Amino acid sequence: MPQKEIIYKELSFKINGLLFDIHNKLGRLCREKQYGDAFEKVLKEEGVVFEREKEIPMSGIDNRRTNIVDFIVDGRLLIDLKAKSIVTKDDYYQMQKYLQAGSYKLGLIVNFRNLHLRPLRVVRHNS
Repeated sequence: MPQKEIIYKELSFKINGLLFDIHNKLGRLCREKQYGDAFEKVLKEEGVVFEREKEIPMSGIDNRRTNIVDFIVDGRLLIDLKAKSIVTKDDYYQMQKYLQAGSYKLGLIVNFRNLHLRPLRVVRHNS
C-alpha cells in the first residue's frame, strides 16, 4: 500500500517542538489554563498566527456555543490542551466533532499530565 503524505508536516513539527518546550519548563502538574497561557506566549514570540478559544459553529444549529476549541493554529491545525490523568475516547470524539464542524483536516490532543508528552494526532474522518 502506498505511503500517504503526512498532513501539515512542517507546521506539526514546529508546534510539537513548542509543546515539548512548555512541558519541559512547566512540568506535568500545572492546570490546563497555565499550559494554554504558556502556549499562547510562545506562539506570539514565534510569530505563529493563531486564535485562542475559538468557537466552531455546528452546521444546522442556531448560533449556539457548542464547539470551542482551545487553539486554531495557522487557520488549519486544531489544538486541544488537557491536564488530566488519561485522554479518553470522549476526548477523541470531541476532537472529531471540532474537525467535522469546521471542515478541518487535523487536530492535536495534548495531555500535559503525562510523564512524557505524546501529542495525539487526530485526522478528520470523512463523513
